[in-house]
Amino acid sequence: MLEFAVQTARAAGAVVLPHFRGELEIQNKLQGVEFDPVTQADKAAEVVIRERISARYPSHGVFGEEFGLVQGDGLTWVVDPIDGTKSFMAGMLHWGVLIALFDGVEPILGVMHQPFTGEIWAGAGDSAWYEHAGRRVALRTRQGVGLGDAVLATTSPRFLRDASERSRFAALERQVRLSRYGGDCYLYASLAMGLVDLGVDGTLSAYDIQPLIPIIRGAGGVVTLWDGGDPSLGGSVLAAGCPALHRQALEILGGP
Repeated sequence: MLEFAVQTARAAGAVVLPHFRGELEIQNKLQGVEFDPVTQADKAAEVVIRERISARYPSHGVFGEEFGLVQGDGLTWVVDPIDGTKSFMAGMLHWGVLIALFDGVEPILGVMHQPFTGEIWAGAGDSAWYEHAGRRVALRTRQGVGLGDAVLATTSPRFLRDASERSRFAALERQVRLSRYGGDCYLYASLAMGLVDLGVDGTLSAYDIQPLIPIIRGAGGVVTLWDGGDPSLGGSVLAAGCPALHRQALEILGGP
């Protein structure tokens, strides 16, 4: 099923790629509230993913960002056809096709594909791997890092839910060696590669984080909510390359 997810992500990427840095039809899903864009590429990619799942696993459910939930037999494919649509429409590289398989308790496998660079990240169980240009290597997070040496990444502090979350994030940011903004799914892929040590975001949906959880955990990392809870259904997420660093960050982010 993991290899099926990889090939399905590649098929979706082939549909998306011709639209990248080209003319886009952009709609705002939150018209009058804020800007949450969707393009014809998002929709076309999710259609391809759903068609492939229906043909191969007709009894499985599908939950996607663009077309919602179709109930299944207890196994559900969780799909974000383009995570990082704002970066995609701006011609930047920090976006990807995300696919997970959820067993009702946790995601048991996850895939991220960046079609423009031809990169794949995948994880299941206690292992994860990265593939580029035909070369596949095991993923491993950076271990033994304290806050003072850590690299912290977030998509944007603006996406944190309220003043309290922004204050706690700022307190964490003051403790680390380096912080970087932007990235969406790409920052968590970088964490799994041992290049980023802490990934922090607010208001993630299930389809934003589920595909990344098996990749992070399979590479040796830890991912929870800010209160230490289960991130599978989304929320404010903290990922760390090693358990000790996760505990240090949790002490700061999990405050009142």
